[in-house]
Amino acid sequence: MKSEGRHGFILFLVSCLSSAQGSITVDDVTCGSVVKLMNIAYKSRLHSHDVKYGSGSGQQSVTGVEDQDDVNSHWAIMGPTGKHCERGEPLECGTRLRLQHLTTKKFLHSHHFSSPLSRNQEISAFGNKGEGDSGDNWELVCSGDEWRRGDSVMLRHVDTGAYLSMSGHSFGRPIAGQMEVVGMSSPDTTCKWRVQEGVYIKPSSGHQHGSRHDEL
Repeated sequence: MKSEGRHGFILFLVSCLSSAQGSITVDDVTCGSVVKLMNIAYKSRLHSHDVKYGSGSGQQSVTGVEDQDDVNSHWAIMGPTGKHCERGEPLECGTRLRLQHLTTKKFLHSHHFSSPLSRNQEISAFGNKGEGDSGDNWELVCSGDEWRRGDSVMLRHVDTGAYLSMSGHSFGRPIAGQMEVVGMSSPDTTCKWRVQEGVYIKPSSGHQHGSRHDEL
């Protein structure tokens, strides 16, 4: 299948699953899964699109949206830079990972630039043809052994130590109403996230817990 066709097919599956899925069951979140992440404090989903910041790095912007059906809020979970993680491999608390924006193929990224509205640390989407740098790496901060659906988790940026968060500020044109996503130096309630709609890859053999799994 050509890459364009496969990409469209994945979006179709994700869209169908997002529409059909009810409440999230407690189960493993695994490498290769395509998920939406909701900020618990602001009830907005992590989002990106081909709109660049007008200040700071000038890289692709990352925002928060309340619309649960927006296909630009899908992120694929991958291993850290230079390392492979097996599809279906459960993600242990403390592991390092990357989130790749499904539509634009850029990675969730941060660096020492100021965010445009609140002057916290900027969060952007970065990379070219599936390649980025160490600023794409995030550490999974959670309780227990593994990331489970329904868990409240935090993502700590490996290079800078900032925590993925939302500032509570909203943008004007051209992305009116979308919320500013930032890096916070100290974790608080705005730094907590939960997986929502998505395609969840079945855990590999030996890591199954007997609950329902959705997969490609």
